[in-house]
Amino acid sequence: MIAFLTLELRIEGAQSLKDKRQVTRSLKDRLRASFNVGVAELDPGPLWNQATIGVVGVSHSRDYLDGLMKNVERSATRIANNAGAEVADSFVEFL
Repeated sequence: MIAFLTLELRIEGAQSLKDKRQVTRSLKDRLRASFNVGVAELDPGPLWNQATIGVVGVSHSRDYLDGLMKNVERSATRIANNAGAEVADSFVEFL
């Protein structure tokens, strides 16, 4: 099984691309280190105050992946809030 979590971020304090990258890089690095998942910025659009982050996990158990993605989402929300951003939307797909 593969679980794919999409996080839509709003970064209200971002005044430049550098501010956006600082928030997204911090979030990606901390999620990778904490949960051993694949993390990438999906849609590097032109807006400085929005970002889309994708998180992928692989396991033989759907239940494990479901719990993992819920924990990743909670942690991402906490990390984003500490960095001056917010998770505006999130959803999980299982393949």
